[in-house]
Amino acid sequence: MKTLRVHLEDYLRLRRQLGYKMKEAGFQLRNFVRFAEREGADFVSTTLAVEWAAQPHVKPAQAGSRLGMLRRFAAYVSAHDERTVVPPQKLLPYHLHRREPYHYTEQDVLRLIAAARSISSGNRIKGSTLGTLFGLLAVTGMRVGEALALERGDLDANRALLSIRQAKGNKARRIPLHNSTVAALREYASIRDRVYPQSTHPSFFVWEGGGRVVYDSVNRWFLFVATQLGLRKPGDPCGPRVHDLRHYFAIGTLLNWYRSNADVETRLPELATYLGHTHVRDTYWYLSAVPELLKLATRRWERGEKRGT
Repeated sequence: MKTLRVHLEDYLRLRRQLGYKMKEAGFQLRNFVRFAEREGADFVSTTLAVEWAAQPHVKPAQAGSRLGMLRRFAAYVSAHDERTVVPPQKLLPYHLHRREPYHYTEQDVLRLIAAARSISSGNRIKGSTLGTLFGLLAVTGMRVGEALALERGDLDANRALLSIRQAKGNKARRIPLHNSTVAALREYASIRDRVYPQSTHPSFFVWEGGGRVVYDSVNRWFLFVATQLGLRKPGDPCGPRVHDLRHYFAIGTLLNWYRSNADVETRLPELATYLGHTHVRDTYWYLSAVPELLKLATRRWERGEKRGT
């Protein structure tokens, strides 16, 4: 009979083949296996699961999340080891509360891009990289990680297409670009190649030395610029985030559709595909997260109800 350690490696391999990265889950579940081995347990039980998930140093919300990861693993193992008990759903309930997005105005975004371009005046690449990156996020709704993973060959300027290969869930997609976006990316590429003409690094967006930009650098400079502009208060953990530029695009698209009397219900799957959402319900979330969208959606529904009576 396989050990829990072997079952775990099989489970992680299977989930990754299905497109899940399993970074956090892999870390937590390996932690559980070590815990089980220290306890002398060779199968999953409810008692063992709860003792591991709710250890004294673990916060309640994290405990629920850990138990959820373990529950899915236990369900897999139970098909191979009949001794395995899948912990009940009601134990340590965990509910993910998505943070309400910051609603940027167009003026906010323009100021953010302009300020980013002016940072580190003595550096020839930082400002261009950050300004172009923020602009791309705002007009395409890409995830920050997707933009940072772009390589030079991913831009097809002639067909105005951008290939996103390293997307969430390992699902590649192509997104069409406006001509102005293509022009901005071409201008950035020209600056990048003048600054680092000998660079062989494949990354589209580069940092000092010509290498790939990392998220920590982008986030650090975003926080600096947002604070300088007054969009965030110093030390405020709840202000706008760079990820909210993705929300700016999604919210703006939905608002434009409602205001132009488009059939939003029919077009939502288009937006979901463009954003790289696995489920259209993730796109529906914006309707309830933004008061103006919820109001427009409610009015549309009420008009439909009146016509139907």
